[in-house]
Amino acid sequence: MTSRGAGTAFSRKNYRLSTEPEKSKVTGIVNSRLLNDYLHRVFTSADGNQPAAAYRKHLTFQNLQEHLERLLAEENGSEESRDQVAEGRLGPSTVVLDHTSGFEGLLLVDDDLLGVIGHSNFGSIRATTCVYKGKWIYEVLISSQGLMQIGWCTLNCRFNQEEGVGDTPDSYAYDGNRVRKWNVTTTNYGKSWAAGDIVSCLIDLDEGTIAFCLNGISLGTAFDNITRGAGMAYFPAISLSFKESVAFNFGSRPLRYPVEGYRPLQDPPVADLVKARKLLGYLKNVIHIGIDVTEGKLVEKDTSMWQLQGEPTVLITLAHIFNYFSPLMCKVYLVEDVLMTFLLSILERGGAVEAHPLIQQLLDLMWLLMEEYEVHECLKQLLMSLLRAYRFSPIIPDLGLQIHYLRLTIAVLKHEKSRKYLLSNVLFDVLRSVVFFYIKSPLRVEEAGLQELIPTTWWPNRFTKEGKESKEVKEESAEERLRRRAYERGCQRLKKRIEVVEGLQVQILKLLLNNKDRGGGEASRYIFLNKFRKFLQENASNRGNLAVLCPPEYMVCFLHRLIAALRYFWDGHKAKTPASLSSEEAYVPPQLFYNGKVDYFDLQRLGGLLSHLKKTLKDDLAAKANILIDPAELQAVTMDDLDEDEESATSAAQSQRPSAALAIGGALARPAWLSSPTLGRANRFLSTAAVSLMNPRRPLGALEKIKVLTLRAEQRTREDIEGTHGNDGLLLGRPPEEPDQPITENSLLEVLDGIVMMYNLSVHQQLGKMVGVSDDVNEYAMALKDTEEKISRCPKRRRDIHEELLKSQKVFSEKLNHLSRRLAWINVTIYSKEKMQDIYWLLRVCIRTIEHGDRTGSLFAFMPEFYLSVAMNSYSALKNYFSPVNSMEELPGYEETLMRLAAILAKHFADSRIVGTDIRDSLMQALASYVCYPHSLRAVERIPEEQRISMMKNLLAPYEQRPWAQTNWILVRLWRGCGFGYRYTRLPHLLKTKPEDASLPSLQKPCPSTLLQRHMADLLRSDRDLAPSFLNSVLNQLNWAFSEFIGMIQEIQQAAERLERNFVDSRQLKVCATCFDLSVSLLRVLEMTVTLAPEIFLDWNRPSSELLLRRLAQLLNQVLNRVTAERNLFDRVVNLRLPGLESVDHYPILVAVTGILVRLLVDTDVQGTERATAVLLADPCFQLRSIQYLLGHAEPSALAAAAPATDKRHFSLHTYTEYISTEELAKVEKMLNHLSEESKQAAATTLPTSEEDLCPICYAHPISAIFRPCSHKSCKACINQHLMNNKDCFFCKATITGVDDFTKPASS
Repeated sequence: MTSRGAGTAFSRKNYRLSTEPEKSKVTGIVNSRLLNDYLHRVFTSADGNQPAAAYRKHLTFQNLQEHLERLLAEENGSEESRDQVAEGRLGPSTVVLDHTSGFEGLLLVDDDLLGVIGHSNFGSIRATTCVYKGKWIYEVLISSQGLMQIGWCTLNCRFNQEEGVGDTPDSYAYDGNRVRKWNVTTTNYGKSWAAGDIVSCLIDLDEGTIAFCLNGISLGTAFDNITRGAGMAYFPAISLSFKESVAFNFGSRPLRYPVEGYRPLQDPPVADLVKARKLLGYLKNVIHIGIDVTEGKLVEKDTSMWQLQGEPTVLITLAHIFNYFSPLMCKVYLVEDVLMTFLLSILERGGAVEAHPLIQQLLDLMWLLMEEYEVHECLKQLLMSLLRAYRFSPIIPDLGLQIHYLRLTIAVLKHEKSRKYLLSNVLFDVLRSVVFFYIKSPLRVEEAGLQELIPTTWWPNRFTKEGKESKEVKEESAEERLRRRAYERGCQRLKKRIEVVEGLQVQILKLLLNNKDRGGGEASRYIFLNKFRKFLQENASNRGNLAVLCPPEYMVCFLHRLIAALRYFWDGHKAKTPASLSSEEAYVPPQLFYNGKVDYFDLQRLGGLLSHLKKTLKDDLAAKANILIDPAELQAVTMDDLDEDEESATSAAQSQRPSAALAIGGALARPAWLSSPTLGRANRFLSTAAVSLMNPRRPLGALEKIKVLTLRAEQRTREDIEGTHGNDGLLLGRPPEEPDQPITENSLLEVLDGIVMMYNLSVHQQLGKMVGVSDDVNEYAMALKDTEEKISRCPKRRRDIHEELLKSQKVFSEKLNHLSRRLAWINVTIYSKEKMQDIYWLLRVCIRTIEHGDRTGSLFAFMPEFYLSVAMNSYSALKNYFSPVNSMEELPGYEETLMRLAAILAKHFADSRIVGTDIRDSLMQALASYVCYPHSLRAVERIPEEQRISMMKNLLAPYEQRPWAQTNWILVRLWRGCGFGYRYTRLPHLLKTKPEDASLPSLQKPCPSTLLQRHMADLLRSDRDLAPSFLNSVLNQLNWAFSEFIGMIQEIQQAAERLERNFVDSRQLKVCATCFDLSVSLLRVLEMTVTLAPEIFLDWNRPSSELLLRRLAQLLNQVLNRVTAERNLFDRVVNLRLPGLESVDHYPILVAVTGILVRLLVDTDVQGTERATAVLLADPCFQLRSIQYLLGHAEPSALAAAAPATDKRHFSLHTYTEYISTEELAKVEKMLNHLSEESKQAAATTLPTSEEDLCPICYAHPISAIFRPCSHKSCKACINQHLMNNKDCFFCKATITGVDDFTKPASS
């Protein structure tokens, strides 16, 4: 028997078909009559009628092939008639996108020429085939819901980067992003589309109309009377903006939503389709009919439990069927239309996937009877069709379509040989199966059936008009309670349905993570691990190129399913090995970060680059972890680094400048699965500038070489990961600090490490992005509440206003109904309690991992930075994104987790082992945010005392040596609530403006920490060197910040006074406001220091006290003089009320200065008051008028002339009675009286000093110091201040070795 026209024998499959007569005896198990009946029952004719036995040809295996060929030839006459019905169409029979000339701009086109991604402002492309007569249809699978125009155009249409399909005459388009139709002009049309929708584009050239459908629902006729006639033929075409992506189906696959009377542009393979369906019918017959050899008759069998059981008759019959069926199953259309439909029908009977072993039997048959390349292609096309069907199925109330496709996916993956092939070659190489773990969010809730599922809507009224959470909890009415409970019941119904889908997705992952495979070769888990690592690498190394990344919404779902599967296996291992850890105690041991068994690509480590760490810490690795690094290898690494750096710099430059790469036709690496729904194998870039250089099927070239370099993980085996006797696998190099206790299977540790990396790559950003829907609900709820209040107040005579308000009320209510249902979906899929527990578990994993790594000393530097980032970000997500639906306080062990995270932040923000500036800044910001909230501040206070003192010491380190603004902010937060008039949440003059987000750290109520203040006071008192260096740096920064602020407001004032219209740069205003805020916060830190440890300034037995006090007085006087001068620069800029300068006002800065002065002059002992007063009055800048200004006193000379109106708008602390207590005001009065008296006495007793005796530097104080060895002179204040930063003489630049007191000789 000839096989597939090539005479191939079946010897490879361990059996052989032959025409030799003696071989027929092999089938002697059944007699020839029974065999004849059996074959006639299996191979029925097309009409299904069997001729009477007398007229039937006797069938044996010898003439079966001939019989089968005759049956397949029946009704194949349609092939000849195909050319006749193709009238009305011009172009190749296989329709694809025209990648040679039919495009404009930069585009990325899949290798099958059906998927396209925009890579420029507004690229356009058309198909290779056009139509001029008849009714035609094609489908577009929408992968992203952005700006696109889809439709038809003629050959004469010319597009550019601004004008696309629909913007020129004779081109027509539908745009579901803006919900419009385009043909030169535009009008409203259709519905908004979302990723996962299918748009059908219909053209009727007989009637001259164009229409569109969305997910099979007609949107109506979009255009009529389109131009027809000679020379007018229409091509399918699309224009799409940057990063948007779609895939076309011109007929290469079955249309998802065919329309009667309309033909796809590409003809279906009719002849092959008829053959495939006939052969499938014969296959079904084999499954249905059994042979009872003992009784000698045919019997009907239960198909669900069918098994091959080695029956030669059945096997040879199947071999004949597969001889013709196998080549057909390599074709996409037939796999989707015939095979997938058949397999889905098997599962339609319901029950668990395990209850349908027939699918496993069929897959066994395919591997047995098909050539290997045929099985591979068939399985690949089957899974691609499943994935496409899952991704582009509309959401229906019971999610039945998604469940249907996932069940078949599970059934296919349950087959071990198929699973391993798909894992090795398809799932993560062609498809990227993360799409299977995504549950898309419906944009149009009415189509998703959410109205039936959640008939009653509800939204919280927690906010006042200003957007703040209302303080008094209003008792909800009975009606509101009923609504809320009905809404919650609807949410629960939705949750149960979504949990079914999530359960199936977790089942898929459990199959992929199976490490108990019975067949040969690597277990599925180890194939998955290597592919998963490669997937992470692609997403980590292409973070700048958004088109390459796995969409973050997929990542979020993938993360949660992977956590569920991981914990299932982790706890399963714990049950078998009680000595190991449970998943509640999971962490990643530190040796994974330095033993080289897990590839972290080029991700930054805490201590810098890996090659650098290997060189600097090689002795520590040898001593602690018993890992030796060969010097020769180190040198090789260094040389490789140089080469790789050059390569990576080139590729980075290319990725940053895509247009440059495209202009020379460069093929940049990009896995098409991500955005492109065709999930193709490779892509090509299309650029109008590069058409002449393009080779339609060019190889990828050098990029494949780079991939080979970076994929060391591909070669790892089970032994490399799990280890064997005497080999620790991934756990090689255990440090002495790490307990010698089994954690879990090593492979699960690598999965856990990958999960943490995934969260860092894109999950956190997506969690923050989806909060926007909740914010929208709150905004609309406030608007509705406001409208209802206006309706209740509206006078009856103003019916026109009343009607407008009712219209607004209706709009807001409809929008809220829509949003509350959408929010229910998002809360179930993203922010549910179970999802919150996953993120909390991840936070605890990171905390334990960091704690274990920290114990290893210097080896901590090998830990990747993302562990610290995930610890901080996951806490932030739990606190900000999951509330108010779920409260973080309800999580188990919440207080302890908070304290352990606080200990990590307190210890590592100034850890010398961490070198990256970004991660250090993030740690500092996280700590700054931590001390703003009472519950997290208390957690900081609960960490061990030694760590608290160490943290405060690091906060008090001199500012010059590091970024200091965040440190200063932390100290200010610890003080806020204790300072003079410093109990406000937001500034008094900002209360009437629209408030910002109430959850911002800067808008939290004051919660000072007296415990940490006490530590700070002890440190400043006990460490004689710390206090001067800290205060000197604070005073230097204050001098800089305030000077910058004054300089900037001068420029702003000059710009405002110009006659011509001008605008001040908003960035300049922002910097100006920042300098002001910094000045205020630095003054508050000085107030804190003066209050907690006044002796640093007033105990002149300390070496730097007098100098510090003089510097402080000098700066305070400068600030007061600049801010309090009548009608001065500061006044004028404040009165301009420029946007961006809202925080600039008299109150915050004057109250901070007043707090310092009151503490020095009133709240101290007599000696301290005298010293402070003397230094303040001795400063040449001191003006009593500035102190009087604080209480609204005008200068005596101006008292008579002052008008009452002037007094009203004059600044005075008396007007802020809500913010300043009467006791504080009394102290200011006392200070003013004291300074008035002292200044009068000082003026009376001061003797005139000749100019020659004044200090030549400041001209404010008499000469009182002489320098050694050069004998130049100045006052003590100037030289002491100078010597803190410089040792050179002012005048001659000689190095000063000492300073002596200078007294003027009496004789002179």
